[in-house]
Amino acid sequence: MRIDGFDKLTRYVPELNSTGGKVRIIAQFLGVFALTTIYFILTDQIPTWTLDSQIVVMALGYLILSRFFTRKEQLIEKHGEKAYRHALVRYAQPGLAVIFAALAHIAYMNGPKFTQPPIVDVFNLAGWIFILIGAVLAARSVFTFGLDNVTMIYVYHPEQGQIVRSSIYSIIRHPVYGGVLRLSFGMALLNGGIYPITFILILPLLVFGWLRLVEEKELIERVPEYAEYRKRIPAFFPYPNQLSGFFRFLITGK
Repeated sequence: MRIDGFDKLTRYVPELNSTGGKVRIIAQFLGVFALTTIYFILTDQIPTWTLDSQIVVMALGYLILSRFFTRKEQLIEKHGEKAYRHALVRYAQPGLAVIFAALAHIAYMNGPKFTQPPIVDVFNLAGWIFILIGAVLAARSVFTFGLDNVTMIYVYHPEQGQIVRSSIYSIIRHPVYGGVLRLSFGMALLNGGIYPITFILILPLLVFGWLRLVEEKELIERVPEYAEYRKRIPAFFPYPNQLSGFFRFLITGK
């Protein structure tokens, strides 16, 4: 099953047109993911490094990813139509691999844990609820937004940008990020450790800072009316009076 926008993505990343090319891209992503995971496994042997390492590695992933945006003019000047492909492979892919490895680390971070049965039971129930909602929200959003938009082709090719009309964007403006955050909350609660739970209190601030300083800044430069939209619609979590619409989107995708 192909996601909307995949054909458009293959136009700018020709490796995706062949099995060998897809394997190389996946292998490169998994290689960075594996190296980052090995780093976490080694540094987790020193408990006092666990939380610091998590924050530093997450910040490093966003720093690498930010060059997808900040290097745009230089890459376009040097590579022309191939600039997006170079930006994706050099910066977006490794940056996201580091970020996803850091998010996965939430599930197995070491350190002291909550062990009281009532607390553990509540954490387990809430954790699975967050994971279910987060997974459905992320999946629904990717299929609604389209792979071409999720992979931000429009940053290098504004003419390919399109307005996605869906009820979810009148409720929260970043549903994919919202889904990932909920998955992270769920993993932290199931882990039951002090370090991962502390980290998920910091994580929304990190993501919000990324949006304000990088992604939404670029959006406003291209689409000035986005600034007004940002004032009206929350980033990740709906207002109480929008919860019915939020869950309707989860159930129906509309």
